[in-house]
Amino acid sequence: MAERLTAREVIALVTDDFTRLRTPATDAPLLPDGPLGWAGYDAARARAAEQTGEEESVLYGRATIGGHSVVLVVFEFGFLGGSLGRAAGDRLVAAYRAAQAARVPLVSLVATGGSRMQEGMIALTQLQRVAEATVRLRAAGVPHVTVLRDPSTGGGWATVGAGADVVLALPSAQVAFAGSRVRPRDADPAAYTAEGQWECGQVDALVDPTDLRATLSLWLRLLTGGAPGGLPEETPDPVPPPRALAEAGPPGTGWEAVVRARSAGRPRAGAYLDAYFTARATVRGDRAGGVDPGVECGFGLHEGRTVAYAAQDGSATRPAGFRTVARLVRLADRLGIPVLTLIDTPGASNDAEAERAGAGPAIADAFTAIAGARVPVTSLLVGEGGSGGALALAARDNTWTTPDGYFSVIAPELAAAILKRTPEHAGVTADQLRLRPQDLVELGIVRGIVTRDAP
Repeated sequence: MAERLTAREVIALVTDDFTRLRTPATDAPLLPDGPLGWAGYDAARARAAEQTGEEESVLYGRATIGGHSVVLVVFEFGFLGGSLGRAAGDRLVAAYRAAQAARVPLVSLVATGGSRMQEGMIALTQLQRVAEATVRLRAAGVPHVTVLRDPSTGGGWATVGAGADVVLALPSAQVAFAGSRVRPRDADPAAYTAEGQWECGQVDALVDPTDLRATLSLWLRLLTGGAPGGLPEETPDPVPPPRALAEAGPPGTGWEAVVRARSAGRPRAGAYLDAYFTARATVRGDRAGGVDPGVECGFGLHEGRTVAYAAQDGSATRPAGFRTVARLVRLADRLGIPVLTLIDTPGASNDAEAERAGAGPAIADAFTAIAGARVPVTSLLVGEGGSGGALALAARDNTWTTPDGYFSVIAPELAAAILKRTPEHAGVTADQLRLRPQDLVELGIVRGIVTRDAP
């Protein structure tokens, strides 16, 4: 179990300073023992206030983290298990609105057991209010970063936590929709932990409490366009493609291009990311239970500018990979951040598991996310460009290639087989497919061939 920090302790841990805000008064009548008349509810609230020094399970205010201005929401688990009732819902909605009005990121530090039973359905409907506030915050292009503390369960996890753009979690924290007292007795306990949620792509990163302030500071810098104190207001210019990491002339034949792209010794996407960015942070998973280890997505700093990136590592891309790319591109589009994609795959995974996981819809999702992006997308082919699984990551009019890349409608060997040719004809077929970098330029598929000196 993770260490359970109080609201005030976690505020001190992550912020440079904090000024509490008060929720505007509402017309909701104050009824004895709450809206249900639950006997003893007022007394329980009074005890919770005395024990924690807080008036409610949620507090919020203006804060700075690593010099970045934010609106901070903090749950106090000691106050009736951090549960959500009407007053807590009022504070959450007010915090979302404050972040939207000030155009500064929302940071939520979650620790909750769910909705407050003593307020019945009134408590549960606070989830709808949070969902509406989330929609407005997203439409305004304001980022939301959450930190899942112990525990983060029920509606607080399913709205405030899981509804954030970036989800961080403390190691060993309980993170689940079902709390420990309501889940099946024979359930695998690992599925209800921060580590379990990270494994299946519901959490972007596990962060030790001692690293939390620095990690939040990096994310805030990235999500606000690379400069503290403001969010991007205008559509950004496209970023330049990375320079080639290997010096090579154009391949002489189509088959030479294929062999060069498949070489184990050529630079991979990870090397390009290392060379291009001075700092970066990873967006992990498709938020539907899947992670493709062959696709890396996130945000990085290039020459002081924030760039979102999605990179294939040379393996066949799985449905979760395409969905993660789509998630990344849509987030970048909301925040006005340009996108870089690095293409390198023999194609989409075509095994039975991939088909059951929705390979076709996932590829379509990546295509439409890039096609619909209002921010500029720059793409670089760094290796294999196999069929639609590669093209799904390519910008329509701003794709480049390295000298050791190729694009093809199908692998030459498969094309030869479909045409009922012998394997020895794969080389001839590669020439006919016109898949070399220089062919791609001539055909108008890519804008140009990058070198070690410049695009």
